[in-house]
Amino acid sequence: MLTAVILNCITGYIFLFMIQNKLLSGPAIGLLLSLSILGAAAQETNSVLPDKSSYNLFNPTPDQYMREMSPDRPDKTDSPFTVDAGHLQLEMDVANYTYDSPNSQHGNTQSKEYQIAPMNIKVGVFNNTDFQVVLAPWQWQRTESGNPGTVEHQSGFGDTTLRVKQNLIGNDGGFFSLALIPFVTLPTSQDNLGAGSVEGGIGIPYAFDVPNWDVGFQTTFNCDRNNEGSGYHAEFDNSLSIGHAVVGPQSITLNFSAV
Repeated sequence: MLTAVILNCITGYIFLFMIQNKLLSGPAIGLLLSLSILGAAAQETNSVLPDKSSYNLFNPTPDQYMREMSPDRPDKTDSPFTVDAGHLQLEMDVANYTYDSPNSQHGNTQSKEYQIAPMNIKVGVFNNTDFQVVLAPWQWQRTESGNPGTVEHQSGFGDTTLRVKQNLIGNDGGFFSLALIPFVTLPTSQDNLGAGSVEGGIGIPYAFDVPNWDVGFQTTFNCDRNNEGSGYHAEFDNSLSIGHAVVGPQSITLNFSAV
């Protein structure tokens, strides 16, 4: 109960900050309020069997009652399902590579980035609440601007993101699942790899239970520091993830995103 109250306060402060600084439009505010009301109403009318509400960080959920693991990585669409109370989950890539081709919208800048062991450490606090720490232990980036010969190299530790996931409906079954993920990114990076300031936002992942398919959506509102001058600005992006089993536990997933 205490964690739920704290989460509601954090989410409320994020909404108020973004509204006061005119970072959210009227339709965006309406969407957030509608999803919150929908989740609260559905949680009141849906019962969870067996009752797992008594389990917490210090009273772990028994193995036979644990839900199927549903990771947030590696695609950009988070899962609306939380880690069971009292259990630890590590999601990590061995390595990944990102390439951004030059285009006029970004000043014809080309960049390449390698990351070693990026990870998301998650711990279940209550049945519908988990706490997460997202780390980038080492990354290397090469940036080449539109001017020939202007090349920059950066490497080191990345920023650290703290997240709380609160499932509102469908955590242990049902056709529809919805969660809120408020997050704060701390400027812990080396060699100017990160934003250099505290940033935050809130993600809203939701999913539908379609037989033999994994279908998930997410809308994320970001409060990012301005590149020039002081202050913050709002950005939001949407993503869609579609997965299907191939052989046994192996599956293929396609992820689409728009900023």
